[in-house]
This record gives sequence, C-alpha cells and structure tokens, in this order.
Amino acid sequence: MFGNCRHGSGPAVNMFSSPFAASQNRAYFFDFYFAAAGPIHSVLRMSPDKTALRAAIIAQLRADLALQIRAAQLARDEATSEESRAENKYDTHSQEAAYLAEGQARQAAEVEESITLYQSMPLPDFSAADAAALGALVEVGAGARSTWYFLGPRAGGLELTANGQSVLVLTPQSPLGRQLFGRHVGDTVRPPGRNAAEHRIVSIR
Repeated sequence: MFGNCRHGSGPAVNMFSSPFAASQNRAYFFDFYFAAAGPIHSVLRMSPDKTALRAAIIAQLRADLALQIRAAQLARDEATSEESRAENKYDTHSQEAAYLAEGQARQAAEVEESITLYQSMPLPDFSAADAAALGALVEVGAGARSTWYFLGPRAGGLELTANGQSVLVLTPQSPLGRQLFGRHVGDTVRPPGRNAAEHRIVSIR
C-alpha cells in the first residue's frame, strides 16, 4: 500500500528505492499513524519502578540519619565541654545544648525506624480494580499533566526520581494522602491549596 505511488500519469515510483527515502517515508508513516491514534506518550508512558524507588528512599533516609547522628554528637560534645560549663545560675547554654542533643538523638531514632519500615514493607502489585494502599504508586492527572505519588508509612515529603519520573512520598497523615488511601482509578481528589482544581486518579500500580 505504501511501497509505490504514481505521480500524475507517469509510472509508479517505489518510495523505498533508497535508504534515505525509506527512512523519510517510514518516519512520515509513523508520524501519520500516531497522530491518528493519539499522543505517543500515552502509548509509551513508563511508570516508576517501585523497587528502585524504595532503594532511593532508604538511601536518602540513611543520608539523613548520618546527618542527625553527627549533629547529635556535636551538641552532646558542646553540652559536656568545659567551655559550656555554667558560670552562674542564669547561664543555660550547657542545658540548651543537652536538650538539643536529646532532640536530635530522638529524630535519629525515628529515621532509623523509618529505614526498618521501608526495608521490610511489601511492594504489592495493584490491579485496576484495587484501592490505593501502602506500597501503591498512584498517578494523578489533570488535563495533559500527571504526577506520581508513592504511599509510604513514613518520610512524607521526600521527592525522588525513578525511571526518569519524579515521585513524591505521601503518608496517610498528609492531606492528600488521606484523600488517596482507599480510592480507585477514576476517582477524583483535590490537592491542597487555594482554588486547587480537581485531579483524577489515572492509575494505581
């Protein structure tokens, strides 16, 4: 069908008679085909890989843990140093440093718990009929744009990249996370923000 064409009353011409012509016309054919079939990104769109995403979350949490441990150690050293010894009853520098060290140690313990949770949590495959739950990748769209969210137990607000897609971690306690948990493909949600438009759940994986 696409191999020969006739110009006016002249003989049929083979459109693929040379590699260059073949390449040009194949490109034209595929442009024409996908223009008729719809946007090519709807055919080739790739979802983030959940295993790679979890590894990225754990790596980020470990980096945060190292910073928290270092900060707690510095605050503890400051609280116990000779220079921080109180010179009078109004000097609370040492006490404040001790409180700071205690708070940072508590935050480090919470990060360690988050790492343990992510290491042990299952990553189930969700079908089109399943409701969004922990371990789900949820694609939410409005118009031609879409955003990926990962529903996790901790570390809400982390933004990472997997398979070239940007993914934001949401927990059940976050405003949008509360809306997404238990919802299905086709349901609508409204992201936080003044005058935010409704978004539709495109996929759950």
